[in-house]
Amino acid sequence: MELRRRLRLYAVIIAAAPVVLGGCTADRKPGAGAAERRATPLELTLTPGDRTRDVPVTAEVGTVVKGGRVTAVRIRDDKGAEVRAEPRGDGSAWVPSSTLQPQRTYTAEVTATGDSGVTTTRRTTFTTMPKPAKPAITSTLYFSGNRTYGTAMPVTVAFDPPVPKEARADVQRRLFVKTDPPQPGVWSWLDDGSQVYYRGPDFWRPGTTISVRTGLEGLPIGKDRVGDADRRATSKIGRHVSLEVDNATKQMSVMRDGKLIRKIPVSLGKPSTPTSSGKMVIMEKHQYTTFDTRGEPNGGYVIDVEDAQRLTWGGEFIHGAPWSEGDQGRTNVSHGCTNISAEAADWLMNITQVGDLVTFKGTEVQLQPGNGWTAWNVSWKEFVKGSALPVPAGLQPAPAQVPHPGAVAGGSPAPVPSVAGG
Repeated sequence: MELRRRLRLYAVIIAAAPVVLGGCTADRKPGAGAAERRATPLELTLTPGDRTRDVPVTAEVGTVVKGGRVTAVRIRDDKGAEVRAEPRGDGSAWVPSSTLQPQRTYTAEVTATGDSGVTTTRRTTFTTMPKPAKPAITSTLYFSGNRTYGTAMPVTVAFDPPVPKEARADVQRRLFVKTDPPQPGVWSWLDDGSQVYYRGPDFWRPGTTISVRTGLEGLPIGKDRVGDADRRATSKIGRHVSLEVDNATKQMSVMRDGKLIRKIPVSLGKPSTPTSSGKMVIMEKHQYTTFDTRGEPNGGYVIDVEDAQRLTWGGEFIHGAPWSEGDQGRTNVSHGCTNISAEAADWLMNITQVGDLVTFKGTEVQLQPGNGWTAWNVSWKEFVKGSALPVPAGLQPAPAQVPHPGAVAGGSPAPVPSVAGG
């Protein structure tokens, strides 16, 4: 409770006197048109309030304006150095481009311009809290810089330990994504708080640039933890490639830009170790790797493989398997991986990218949430339910259409039954 009192942010409000515009008209009655002649009062609210202490290093300069708009913001530290910042999309705050330093004093100077053209400038000075002694929640950003990803690449952040439900909104506010050209999306949490994904209603357009920032360093998370780091990464989206694997036919269809470019025979997981059905994303690509399953259920083997592409945390890969080429296209013999020929695996490595979608259907088990980057394994309607913040109106799923009581398939009115009469 004492910490909560210390962290309370006081607001300062300044109002500019209304400006009255005079004039003469021949036919206006006394008092008429007063509303037009009176400018809207300009009010500017800033947070943190002036002289606030023990402010988290993730502080932002909140700006609420009535009767105008913010036209300039300047932030300096106690040595006079300017702090770069940029506005949130909704204009509610200016976010420093890097985490503030502990036990430092900052001054924000904000100018607002009223609807009448009147301007006002206000300053607020605040001091950040000491470096937290609480342990950090470790965050991992699965989105590297200077890469080319597939069109299904979700921005994924994992947390250890998981983020408690009551703290997820605060964490989500400090996760930033920009796309060029703009393609808005939504963050969605796994139920246990161990991962959060960002994607849009549709796949990214090829050529899109995505910039990510996880500004979590020093952020209070729940009662006992703080955020660990402020990370950034910018990468591009490459060509559209997707794979579809059908257990009924034991075939993989490789699609590029919506066109089938090759079919590849596969051998999936045998009944005791089945492959998962669902929408997965390629997570890693290894020219050479070793599978060591000693100590795992249904495991106990060590084998070197070539051209392996990871699909799940549980160990499902697509990889070259020359030992099962006689079964590929016919029988499932693997421990859950997708076996293809050595030649096909080598070819596929040159086609796919991390972030490409891989869809499996017809196997004995379903893909579990969080076993890999499972952001696409749910509908958009279900995905947005995982956001800890309100979903923008433009990204809300369309409401289900309720058919007219008299409608039949195809949208035509149902015929009115005839009534026999004598």
